[in-house]
Amino acid sequence: MPAPTLHDRALGAYLGFAIGDALGATVEFMTAAEIAHAYKGGHRNLTGGGWLRLKPGKVTDDTQMSLALGDALLAARGWDMNMVAAAFVGWMRSRPPDIGNTCRRGIRRYMLDGTLAAQPAEDSAGNGAAMRNLPLAIATLGSPGLLESCSVAQAHFTHNHPLSDAATLLLGRLTQILLHGGSLGDCRRCASAAIAQHPKFQFEPWPGNTSGYIVDTVQTVLHAFFRNDSVESCILDVVNRGGDADTAGAIVGQLAGARYGVQDIPARWHKQLDRGIVDRILRQTSALLALPRPLPLRPPAAAHPKTIRPLATAA
Repeated sequence: MPAPTLHDRALGAYLGFAIGDALGATVEFMTAAEIAHAYKGGHRNLTGGGWLRLKPGKVTDDTQMSLALGDALLAARGWDMNMVAAAFVGWMRSRPPDIGNTCRRGIRRYMLDGTLAAQPAEDSAGNGAAMRNLPLAIATLGSPGLLESCSVAQAHFTHNHPLSDAATLLLGRLTQILLHGGSLGDCRRCASAAIAQHPKFQFEPWPGNTSGYIVDTVQTVLHAFFRNDSVESCILDVVNRGGDADTAGAIVGQLAGARYGVQDIPARWHKQLDRGIVDRILRQTSALLALPRPLPLRPPAAAHPKTIRPLATAA
């Protein structure tokens, strides 16, 4: 097989993300023992269900917020935090099947006072900012400084916590290394540098926690990513651990898809994933790669609540 192209890797990352989300949603909040009992041989297919009672192949807020962020980047033809905020408002008003408390609080704050950043808070160390950053990793390829500044800006819209910032940047940097065709050794060095600054992210040996706390998510994702060798094995390893399986499954699918390319995604998963989501990802991936480099920036400005207009996004 020829080496994956940049487009193959970007599309693999986005589809892998959505598949990990849809697969993990079925077993979210279950324990590994409960999953093993319910699914002989492990949970392997996009069957829907779960606590959200999703139809087969449907995704959750992880993929939906990522697509909303991508919509904002494309509508602005660059980086415009006000456009990002409008996209998140439009997404919340579309009545998604689920929305995390910290994300809901941040979006509602913006709707009430027009501010673009939450105040620092200890309860903002969830994984909601890191889970939606993939479009920025694609759009800022070749501009690590822009990845950092824009990632932190979108993160602080809802999650303002040093560990959330560090995880969002680490996962974005790893994704860009892989999109450029970097090796697992390159990724190990990047992860080690982040762990040196934030020892809580140490993932070997794996501590065994699978909650929505960003530290647990980073540890679970990195542990599975570095010990598996395909998109399928990475995602199955993570989602069958349970807990916040949709978000962890999505993020490991992002990394594995960027590493192995869209060609490595099992055909059954591609067929089972919601066709509307697949079409949006296909269009958005190509369009994000075609954005100007470096990404043009528009300075942020607080909005008056009466002037806020949501950006139309598809749930």
